[in-house]
Amino acid sequence: MNKIGRALLNYLIKGLLIVLPIALSIYIVIWAVTTVDSWLNVNNILGVDPRTGASRNIPGLGLALVIALILIAGIFVTNFVTEPMYNWFNRWMNRLPGLNFIYSSIKDLAEAFVGDEKKFNHPVLVEIQEGIKRIGFLTQSDLAAIGLPGESVVYFPFSYSFAGQVCVVNREKITDLNMSAADAMKLVVSGGVSHI
Repeated sequence: MNKIGRALLNYLIKGLLIVLPIALSIYIVIWAVTTVDSWLNVNNILGVDPRTGASRNIPGLGLALVIALILIAGIFVTNFVTEPMYNWFNRWMNRLPGLNFIYSSIKDLAEAFVGDEKKFNHPVLVEIQEGIKRIGFLTQSDLAAIGLPGESVVYFPFSYSFAGQVCVVNREKITDLNMSAADAMKLVVSGGVSHI
């Protein structure tokens, strides 16, 4: 009986390792689609089904509209908005009290990951203490302008999180990593279990 129990437990664990990632992925996709659909409430625009009396529901229509809107905005900005217009808009947004902090923070974070000037593109290894090192991203290589010559800013993302920590580190403790930024981010965010 003990052998059968161990075999069943082994099968249960292996099945869980297969089913759990698939189920969570499907759940997250369904949650994202239904959340965006409920925010936009586009099903009311489609009217009511005369046979049932319920509003017409097309799952994913809200998400498709958001993606289309983002694509149209990207095409418009790329082809019709000039650099002076873009700079004027940024200056105008920075003058609005309260909103300027939110706008600039979100803009900087988005550009750090997907903009033309990606900030998390320089993976480094930092010796925290004897025998302990952390993987991070060099975001500022020289802080002499603020009176910290020889110091750098390194961003350390947390595992299984979108958060991270910013540290000022002596340049001598930083070693460049011979890996892509995407691989470094995947390694850190996965808690080190992702294959390189």
